[in-house]
Amino acid sequence: MPVNKTTILVFVQNPRFQLQCRRRLSLWSMKKDPDLESALSRNRRWIVNNQLKNIILRCPNQVAPVKFLQKKFKSLDLQGKAQNWLNKYPCCFDVYRENGEYYCKLTKRMMSLVDEEESVQVEQEPVLVERLAKVLMLSLNHRLNVVKFGELKRSLGFSDDYLISVVPKYPELFKIVNYSGRKSNLEIELISWKSEWAVSAIEEQGRERGREPRFSCSLPLSWVKSWERFREFNESPYLSPYSECRGFVEGSKEREKWVVGLVHELLSLTLWKKASIMKLSHFRREFGLPVKLNVLLLKHAGIFYVSNKYQIYTVLLREGYDGSELVNKDPLVVVKEKFGELMQEGLHEYNRRHYLLNLEKKKKKGLLLVRPREGKDEGNETSERAEDHSKTGGLFDPEERKRFYKVLFDDIPP
Repeated sequence: MPVNKTTILVFVQNPRFQLQCRRRLSLWSMKKDPDLESALSRNRRWIVNNQLKNIILRCPNQVAPVKFLQKKFKSLDLQGKAQNWLNKYPCCFDVYRENGEYYCKLTKRMMSLVDEEESVQVEQEPVLVERLAKVLMLSLNHRLNVVKFGELKRSLGFSDDYLISVVPKYPELFKIVNYSGRKSNLEIELISWKSEWAVSAIEEQGRERGREPRFSCSLPLSWVKSWERFREFNESPYLSPYSECRGFVEGSKEREKWVVGLVHELLSLTLWKKASIMKLSHFRREFGLPVKLNVLLLKHAGIFYVSNKYQIYTVLLREGYDGSELVNKDPLVVVKEKFGELMQEGLHEYNRRHYLLNLEKKKKKGLLLVRPREGKDEGNETSERAEDHSKTGGLFDPEERKRFYKVLFDDIPP
């Protein structure tokens, strides 16, 4: 049967099709948390500018042609002109023209933060080593594909050169293997199990509070049904994600408990206590995650928060946040937040400069109108303009006046 507008309309209006759509959408429905949504939006610009920073640092003499950065915009999921974006952050990026072409380098203040970040990473190396070992201990075969791990490395605090700068220093812990012989199958393997590291964040919290390890729920008490589901789930004993899971039957309560503990531990190891659900799904076989990971996460809304900010499904650990702020900030996060503050400072400077420039242009063109004063003078000004309307026209046309007042004052005079 040929497909036309009528065929599509009949198909879309089919009740069965609508029910299937509603079911699919309901799988992703979660009441929005304004604070956690704010945390995600604040991170978004930082992530983009951090990627631009890394691209510039890898360029010869740490200077990048703006044309080159423009080509990278698609991979950064950005639209528009790269130069316009860079100009919005004058405290971070120094854009200049040379031999008819535009180039970009990092400002002195940005380079200072780059040096500080590198210094903190050196100091944090023992923490990063333990973090890498824990991630490998969570994987079923205690090894991970290097290319795949690249999707998580920045979330865990690793630099791009960790394979050269960190891994070779600890031959008693890690080794690079390639059992298939293909370049794409290069893997990091854990060769020494550390029992003292095989302790989850939930177990540590239990020890500190002198109680059995239990998940915590961060939902309002008004969410009665969610609390009931959480209490029922939390009644059974906690299962460490570092324990063997192969004996658990797929779909059983024990398996579900173990998987929730695993995702909780993975998110606890990240800097921002969050991760892309799609990226986590890439490690389904390595970590023994279910096919419908999204369904599991939404089922446990008291532990995880799922958001579709920027059309990217992200899962956050609720207990990791107090409002929109992280409860415990890694030293690397502290440095990166300084980067965010510098971004905001530059953006404020750009907006102010842009506003004054537009104001000056409007003054020169005679487009600025004075808001009518309250009281007796208002009627006089209105009558004077009405008298001059036949002579002047243009700006004193009623429709023109409304448009300019709308633009300038976001208000239309009566």
